[in-house]
Amino acid sequence: MTIKNYTSTVEASRSMARIEELLVEIGANNINKKYENKVCTGITFLYFDNQLGQTLAFHLKAQVEEVFNILWKEVKRPQANTKETLKAQANRTAWKVLSDWTEIQCTMILLGQAKPLQMFLPFVYDVKNEETLYDKVVSGKMQLQLTAG
Repeated sequence: MTIKNYTSTVEASRSMARIEELLVEIGANNINKKYENKVCTGITFLYFDNQLGQTLAFHLKAQVEEVFNILWKEVKRPQANTKETLKAQANRTAWKVLSDWTEIQCTMILLGQAKPLQMFLPFVYDVKNEETLYDKVVSGKMQLQLTAG
């Protein structure tokens, strides 16, 4: 398998902590974690955008279940504890990938290559409805007016 971090031994909590450090470095504040069944599923943070003159919420989600499904497809001969072992690996992998991705986005920002809104736009978060901009676009609640040509 050529998927990045699919054998990561970095604990999810360490990847989450790294994400928080990176977000603080670019000016994020009020960073929160969302939990479901005692497992962290995402990180929400606030960032004041000087160009817009307002504070924006963003939500980054670790896609653990999706990672598990991909890893599970690779299992040839499952053992009694394979699912539990793979779920733990999927959690580590999903968070490590999100941490690596966040590091690249924040590096672009710190080097003046992009603005935070450019890097995190799909993850602008409607806290009331618990939806990102991306969620709204793909569900049809918001239409993009993009044209080619």
